[in-house]
Amino acid sequence: MSRRKMFEKPIGMRDTLPNLYNRKKETRDKISNVIEGFGYEFLETPTLEFYETVGKASAILDTQLFKLMDTQGHTIVLRPDMTAPIARLAASRLYTGGYPLRLAYDTNVFRAQQRVGGRPAEFEQLGVELIGDGTSSADAEVITLMIESLVKAGLPNFTVAIGHIGFINALFFEVLGNEKSVKEIRRFLYEKNYVGYREHVNALPLPSIEKERLLAILQLRGRNDILEKASELAQTEEAIKAIDELKQLWYSLEAHKVTSYVKLDFNLVPHMSYYTGILFEGYSPEVGYPICGGGRYDQLLELFDRSADATGFAIRLDYLLEAIKANMETVSKECVIFSQEKREAAIEYATSRREQGEKVVLQDLAGVSDVDSFTAKFKEVSYFIGSENHR
Repeated sequence: MSRRKMFEKPIGMRDTLPNLYNRKKETRDKISNVIEGFGYEFLETPTLEFYETVGKASAILDTQLFKLMDTQGHTIVLRPDMTAPIARLAASRLYTGGYPLRLAYDTNVFRAQQRVGGRPAEFEQLGVELIGDGTSSADAEVITLMIESLVKAGLPNFTVAIGHIGFINALFFEVLGNEKSVKEIRRFLYEKNYVGYREHVNALPLPSIEKERLLAILQLRGRNDILEKASELAQTEEAIKAIDELKQLWYSLEAHKVTSYVKLDFNLVPHMSYYTGILFEGYSPEVGYPICGGGRYDQLLELFDRSADATGFAIRLDYLLEAIKANMETVSKECVIFSQEKREAAIEYATSRREQGEKVVLQDLAGVSDVDSFTAKFKEVSYFIGSENHR
């Protein structure tokens, strides 16, 4: 094994430089204000969780878990998501079944990456979990909250795609008949490999009418008028239930006045296996992958011996900032350059400006070798040098 260079970092780990840190903080504060405005309460869970509980319940691939051994010989993991830890906490200490819980978080999660992947292994998520409410109103609330969070964050253009895993599963099982075949074909949609999906369907030993039903799914994207087309493809009880839930959800989103951001997409397949019904993802044309997403997971709390309906979402802060790009201005600051004989006057001036809410850098002239380059990044520069003060 070659010796590591002193400046190297583990695969997938990144430094956050001041400019990005300030952008993250500004965006985080905007989203947190929206979340709290909806009555959600922020909490924290441990960075380390037991593999046998949260690790297995998280639905993250085992190869992506950071595993450690504690002093008692138990396998523990760095939390790979926040839904499973909050489910554990809600089931053990918070949820009594008497009323819904509205919980929120802002934290880093950890997922191991391969060297060739180039993706971060540690990233920040902001999100909410609404536990104990199985109505379409609850689904509409978290989707609306996610949309308003993106708007307040300054994302200029985005779409939220909404699907239902129950409909996909119902149709696939009706046509294909077994779990292995369903998982195989579902993976094409999960990977958004629609060319591969068509080729796979055409190669199946099925009657042409059944192939047409499977291929017709690819056309089920758009406004609520596609629900009638969906009902023609599948008539099982589960499929009808899924369509009814999407209809009720659409009515609720209309009441929230957010349907201009929304489209229905029956091709949507989640990467988390615990989703049981409504699911959704947010996209921006600026990036080629979802910047946020969520859905209903009514069976997850059962893994922690407590049954409860639940839904929620998570926003990837790094992806969101990439989508917003340069639309966010850097934090404006003032610089005060002083010489030793003017130190007190410079400190007094800088203090008064800070009390007014300004961000002020106080710099001794002796500590800067290139004053012009140093001051070029500030919106305003004041000099307390010699016998005069200049601004």
